[in-house]
Amino acid sequence: MRSIRAAAVGAVTLSLALAASACGGGSSTGGGSNDSPKTLTYWASNQGASIEVDKKVLQPELDKFEKQYGIKVKLEVVPWSDLLNRILTATTSGQGPDVLNIGNTWSASLQATGALLPWDAKNFAKIGGKDRFVDSALGSTGVQGQDPAAVPLYSMAYALYYNKKIFADAGIAKPPATWDELVADGKKIQAKGKQVIGAEGANVSENIHHVFVFAKQHGADFFTADGKPDFTNDGVVAAVKQYVDLMAKDKVIPQGNAEYAQNQSVSDFAKGKTAMLLWQSASANLKSQGMSEDAYGIAPVPVRSGTPGTGTQVNSMVAGINMAVFKNSHNLDGATKFVKFMTSDDEQKILNKAYSSIPPVKSAQADPSFNTPANAVLKNTLATSAAALPQVAQESQFETTVGTAVKELFADAAAGRAVTTDSVKAKLEKAQQQMPAK
Repeated sequence: MRSIRAAAVGAVTLSLALAASACGGGSSTGGGSNDSPKTLTYWASNQGASIEVDKKVLQPELDKFEKQYGIKVKLEVVPWSDLLNRILTATTSGQGPDVLNIGNTWSASLQATGALLPWDAKNFAKIGGKDRFVDSALGSTGVQGQDPAAVPLYSMAYALYYNKKIFADAGIAKPPATWDELVADGKKIQAKGKQVIGAEGANVSENIHHVFVFAKQHGADFFTADGKPDFTNDGVVAAVKQYVDLMAKDKVIPQGNAEYAQNQSVSDFAKGKTAMLLWQSASANLKSQGMSEDAYGIAPVPVRSGTPGTGTQVNSMVAGINMAVFKNSHNLDGATKFVKFMTSDDEQKILNKAYSSIPPVKSAQADPSFNTPANAVLKNTLATSAAALPQVAQESQFETTVGTAVKELFADAAAGRAVTTDSVKAKLEKAQQQMPAK
């Protein structure tokens, strides 16, 4: 899921959707029985620096689709703070779009509602076949062994963005490869009057993305092999504490970032207030805020020791956006054509260039325009050192409960309250108690 756009998941819980798994999604606003079959409604996730930016990127492509297929697409760009709740409400009410974007981490949870069209071999054949897509992207489309609930649209990975001038002024020759190096570099940066690294401490999804990676680096998982929540094991507790300690103990994340949830850390970096940023495919966003590509470098996210790779050297989640179709759409044929159009080679190149993401379609990804230095880091990360978030039906609640626990721990750190192993474990225990029974 693209956390440049990600914000706290709201009060609607997935258990409502699971309880109404037979309801499915709808198409009353797009391809419903009272509407023209030549109309589709599309909920797009906010990928650019603003909703207006997304409309400017997407509308010319939707016009192109209408000209080609005679089907008008009604676009709504939905902020990340609202997207999951809007989708869950649609699954229970039957009032939703024909086609929608979902954060790829939600695939298994939304698959469990029964509302989304399964992408079996027959449906994949309608859009050119499953083998067009890279394996890492397909790994975040639903529960293993089941037909995917969605089709990959944009692929992303986390990277470390660093301000070249701030680094040079502090006498730092290269970006940190480990967390210890980052903390040590932070002291040199602070000595020059600059802030070290930004974070979205009040952003539930951002918190999950980072603590998931830290857990992998500690050799730990949030779920057992049979899919049961295991939030209080020693590795997870140590991982969450290490992340929050970047503010609480190491002092490299500013205390004010405990309240950030609307991409303020990206703006701070673009304005030269902070020296580093951990973000997904941020180049287009930084450019839209006036930051020159020459002003920053891009490196792999640090690991505990050594270099990024598999196992405890994982340094990113497999991030991205998937396209899904509500299976009770009254225009399934049109919706399928739209997915085919959006995942065509030409559209993949146009859209992923606009959002500085990586095409999950193999042939588009091979285009020379995606061989920039920035993309080299992202593609290598996806290929060698990224892991998919748990593909379990409870993933959405996991994001909500654990992400909120981390948010509360950042609030403690900002307020000067001690963040200890015991306090971290207590927050995670509370989060696990809030998980619904399987």
